[in-house]
Amino acid sequence: MKKQLHHYRKSYEKFKLGEQEISEHPLSLFETWFKEAEQSLKVDEVNAMTLSTIGKDGFPKSRVVLLKQFDLNGFVFFTNYNSEKGQAMEKNPHVCLSFFWPALERQIIIKGIAEKVSEEESEFYFQSRPRGSQLGAHASNQSSEISSREELDKHLQKLEVEYEGKEIPKPNYWGGYNISPSEYEFWQGRKNRLHDRIRYKLIEDNWQINRLAP
Repeated sequence: MKKQLHHYRKSYEKFKLGEQEISEHPLSLFETWFKEAEQSLKVDEVNAMTLSTIGKDGFPKSRVVLLKQFDLNGFVFFTNYNSEKGQAMEKNPHVCLSFFWPALERQIIIKGIAEKVSEEESEFYFQSRPRGSQLGAHASNQSSEISSREELDKHLQKLEVEYEGKEIPKPNYWGGYNISPSEYEFWQGRKNRLHDRIRYKLIEDNWQINRLAP
């Protein structure tokens, strides 16, 4: 049965992105927006971001991952290298990140190149994780087919016994990726769908700034 959603409407009127709010470097504006999202009581998991990759089948695929670090070098998250997204980035490192904070009526889209972080950085972060998350990295052969949830739970229970009282080593197939940005787009919702869109594009080590029509 067809369900019409024509009546779903929202007017965006909380903020604007005028020329006075635009910084010379996109990371400065990202930091400002990220901090404001952190301080908002209405944003859950401010570091949640959508990662889009191109799979081996040629289709794009998006999923939510958690940002764990950002600086001038890029945006870092951690995962299983053998996962579907890991294999996709191995074949095609061109990816897209998207942050959406509905409470602030804001979105940031970042295009960039994915590259593995150092083994030392991955090891340092892995050892900072809760033991349950560490064991989970061993228990799950991420993206592979499994017969049942029971199979996964039994594997985890076996690992809990095996590593009881011991330090849990980082799997060699697990680690971080850094996304080095080549383009940012900052989207601020505005009234009458005339949203503010500011694009930063990296051209020969300089950021070119343009306003886009909504």
